[in-house]
Amino acid sequence: MTADEIREVIRENVFDPELGYNVVDLGLLYDVEVRDRNVRLEMTLTTVGCPLYEQIQADCERAIKEHFGEDVTVEVDFVFDPPWSPEMMSEEIRAEMGFI
Repeated sequence: MTADEIREVIRENVFDPELGYNVVDLGLLYDVEVRDRNVRLEMTLTTVGCPLYEQIQADCERAIKEHFGEDVTVEVDFVFDPPWSPEMMSEEIRAEMGFI
């Protein structure tokens, strides 16, 4: 279980409920730390008051545990520094959303 494997599992399984794009390509996943069977995610949201943080958190935990086992502990820390901006999205998503 590596940070890159965790990132790919999240890319394939965790989507922003409002936008319909995965949280990795939206630029919402800042960092992944793996120590033994413990995973720490540092993430942000598109807005500080986003009411969907609990769903995104639960979806991350579910996806990681389904892929790597129920014994994995997952901690999701939401941070707002640096603040999210559309420039953090993948080029493909920016194009689809009309930002480029």
